[in-house]
Amino acid sequence: MTGKTVLRNARIATQANDQTPYGMINDGILVLADDQIDWVGAAADAPDEYLSLDAVDLEGRLVTPGLIDCHTHVIFGGDRAQEFEMRLNGAGYEEIARAGGGINSTVRATRAASLEQLIEGALPRVDALIAEGLTTIEIKSGYGLNHETELNMLRAAREIGKCRPITVRTTYLGAHATPPDYKDQDDAYIDEVVIPALEAAHAEGLVDAVDGFCEGIAFQPRQIARVFDVATALGLPVKLHAEQLSNLGGARMAASYGAMSADHIEYLDEDGVTAMARAGTAAVILPGAFYTLRETQQPPIDLLRRYKVPMALATDCNPGSSPLTSLLLTMNMACTLFRMTPEEALAGVTRNAALALALNDRGVIAPGQRADLAIWDVEHPAELSYRIGFNPLHHRIFGGQV
Repeated sequence: MTGKTVLRNARIATQANDQTPYGMINDGILVLADDQIDWVGAAADAPDEYLSLDAVDLEGRLVTPGLIDCHTHVIFGGDRAQEFEMRLNGAGYEEIARAGGGINSTVRATRAASLEQLIEGALPRVDALIAEGLTTIEIKSGYGLNHETELNMLRAAREIGKCRPITVRTTYLGAHATPPDYKDQDDAYIDEVVIPALEAAHAEGLVDAVDGFCEGIAFQPRQIARVFDVATALGLPVKLHAEQLSNLGGARMAASYGAMSADHIEYLDEDGVTAMARAGTAAVILPGAFYTLRETQQPPIDLLRRYKVPMALATDCNPGSSPLTSLLLTMNMACTLFRMTPEEALAGVTRNAALALALNDRGVIAPGQRADLAIWDVEHPAELSYRIGFNPLHHRIFGGQV
């Protein structure tokens, strides 16, 4: 029995997908063995072998799975505070992008940054998320839009996973926008930059998944499909920014590739929802971008519920449309803006966020799962979504280590 850690007197929101709200266990015991969960259950049901061990008394605190941010752009150069001011003075997202701002303004700053500067700039954002119980983060490229900078962003993401106690999943997003040097040459950019850089990044072991931005100001479904064909040939899973500003059928196309997720999806229709349901594609809801851009078209939450499409939540942390580094605030926004329930919000940053990254070893508290946990000074899980600007994290456990 050596090497086991026992946590007792805990209120455990297991996030098991059963009929119990939050999968709650009151007066629970958790047993950790190295980096995995060995046993979880009510104290009354605990085997004698665990009851005889020294235990850490959690004094009734809430335990949840470690939080997962399944959609971020935390690596970038510069900032876009000036564009924030422009929007407040009436400029729209598309207007700013077509005028050379938006993504391309960040591209210029990112290309000018060294690998070390990219890492140093991202770490404070990552640390803010870790401080709220985050244990897994997805980090995209997509602000280089040339061969070397795209790879540099992915290298920076891998380094963040080495210098912080956190799991980093990397996503190649070369098809994020067409850079100025390929103006009006979208197909040439995909042929000459996106696909070759993807193949090079894969050869270097830098890519866990492939993404694209399917939108009128970015790429059409047929163009994204060409990138996805290469990703599929390389054995890489795909996901997609889809239906954020209009409905181009991107989510339906992504589902045809068995995509892990379709993200944003404010303009998603019922055909897209049913395609996602059939494919097992998760919906990633991004209230930070909706809030920052002052959008009015809400994602079809009721349709997603009706067809039982898993709903994940993420910060979409980026310099332009969602400068957000708080998953707790993201949960509150989802409840307040979209009328998701606190239970759905917590599932969105645990169980369903894991699904959106195709990670089956985390997101719920169960034997055999990673011992990634968050311990909270709250009485009820709804408090995590209810409070604004308040961080009740007591301790974070990553791979069994406090």
